[in-house]
Amino acid sequence: MLRRTLLAVSDSQRIRELVTSYPATRGVVDRYVAGDTSADAVRVARRLREDGLSVTLDYLGEDTTELAHATAVVEEYVSLIGKLAAEGLTDGGAVEVSVKPTAVGLYLAGDGEKIAADNITRIATAARDAGTTVTLDAEDHVAVEATHRIAVKLRESYPDLGSVVQAMLRRTESDCRELAASGTRVRLCKGAYNEPEPEAFTGRHDIDRSYVRCLRVLMEGPGYPMVATHDPRLIQIAGALALHSGRDTKDFEYQMLYGIRPDEQRRLAASGAQVRVYVPYGDDWYAYLVRRLAERPANLRFFLRSLGSAS
Repeated sequence: MLRRTLLAVSDSQRIRELVTSYPATRGVVDRYVAGDTSADAVRVARRLREDGLSVTLDYLGEDTTELAHATAVVEEYVSLIGKLAAEGLTDGGAVEVSVKPTAVGLYLAGDGEKIAADNITRIATAARDAGTTVTLDAEDHVAVEATHRIAVKLRESYPDLGSVVQAMLRRTESDCRELAASGTRVRLCKGAYNEPEPEAFTGRHDIDRSYVRCLRVLMEGPGYPMVATHDPRLIQIAGALALHSGRDTKDFEYQMLYGIRPDEQRRLAASGAQVRVYVPYGDDWYAYLVRRLAERPANLRFFLRSLGSAS
């Protein structure tokens, strides 16, 4: 109930204005967000690489409604990739980018799907030229089918284009079978959107069971699974499934969010596992922050304590 309430809050403009205008909020945001600028993103990516961690960078924002805004997002990504390449951070895909199709035009009036596909092509070309990759981020269930069509089309030219699937959606096990068969890079996460029950599992145990079923499909396929979870039990299951499927530690990776369980990220990396940290940046951080609070009660307690100590 708390999770669904918080996710509903993420859509509230009034609460958004209240939270974002409160000075103490910034200290909490800094735990989960690299900063407002690409320079902040590059700085954090460099530090994580020094710790032996790979990185995916996300420029925050979604549901773009203006063409000029979508174009600006593309320019931001292309510029970011150039800065990363200049510092040698993109070699071998060590630092890549994650892109939300709705941020680059998917919901624009007219042919938003074509606009988004063309914009993602620009970003993917810049990434390929820099020696790195792009992953198409998951959004709510309304965007899934169009995002899937874009990914299928673009993989003809960019076969390393990654996809993200959400275990909470009822369709995801079927999607995993299709993606695994194509040998795709697939990030499997639990899901962080307020989805209607006909489209999604809503109970925690049902979502976890779906996650394991999807993970088994990906581990047994020819693709590259990206195991996005902070759940110790699911991390253990992922390692066991990888071993059972004959996968080497280089044949899959764990992914975790910036600011969440950093010690575990380093522990896994030190054990020889591939670990990638999802690092968001930009000033449009409100919805992202609320989703992080919704994922774990401990995050919400930390947030409230931080606000109280700063007031």
